[in-house]
Amino acid sequence: MSHLLYIIWDPSLGIHLGNFTLRYYSLMYVIAFGLGFYLMDIIFKKDHINRKLLDPLFIYMFLAVILGARLGHVLFYQKELFVEDPLAVFLPIRTKPDFEFTGFQGLASHGAAIGILISLYLFSRKYLKRNILWILDRIVIPVAIGGMFIRFGNFINSEIVGKVCSENLPWGVLFIQQDTHEYGVVSPRHPAQLYEALGYFLLFISLLYIYFRTDKKKYLGWIFGYFLIILFGIRFIVEFFKEPQGKEYINWFGLNTGQWLSIPFIIAGIFILITAKNRLYIDKNK
Repeated sequence: MSHLLYIIWDPSLGIHLGNFTLRYYSLMYVIAFGLGFYLMDIIFKKDHINRKLLDPLFIYMFLAVILGARLGHVLFYQKELFVEDPLAVFLPIRTKPDFEFTGFQGLASHGAAIGILISLYLFSRKYLKRNILWILDRIVIPVAIGGMFIRFGNFINSEIVGKVCSENLPWGVLFIQQDTHEYGVVSPRHPAQLYEALGYFLLFISLLYIYFRTDKKKYLGWIFGYFLIILFGIRFIVEFFKEPQGKEYINWFGLNTGQWLSIPFIIAGIFILITAKNRLYIDKNK
């Protein structure tokens, strides 16, 4: 097999800054949260919300994403870690077989989604005093573009790789690091991370249009419901092109864990969107 026919992907682990290495995946998280803060600042200004609330919102979101995604990964794909190395569940380290600082590895988007829902419920009750759907209709805009950066980070890290593809696929990628260490044989694969990233970018563009150019935000939950349907629909489809992530505890009727976890979110999105017409919101601050 000639490697000249494919995209060869074998990047460095990160940017070396003396004795410290800034990993590209961590950098993508920094960009995602920074851009998210900027977007929510614009949205709060447009909706006449005290922008001092951005700081607690950032903290709530940061904890929700990191803790929710990490716990979600362990619960859905790596349950044995609770017994084998419990500290590694909550801290960016591993203690077995040897102690090592690993950074936060193994983060599940479904866990992050659950964490975000819980944290925004608490944030809305404490700070906004509004229906949680109000903030959910807006937070999904930075979440969508943030998801794009995270999946691009997965691509850079050569993780969550796609399945082996046809040798004639012009954009087939040779993930040298992942195939060498995990699969033993280097084969052209679907860049599934980029498929998902592209889907999230298009979702982000559509959300911007809906929020700024239509009146859908007047109906509590319409934008959030649309987001759930499209985002988890993308996730459901892309899963057909992905290699399994860890142990697939749920694998029924040809669908994997990620797909089964996406279905409830899609159903919830359909219900929330359909019933949004009954939740007209009037901004009393305008």
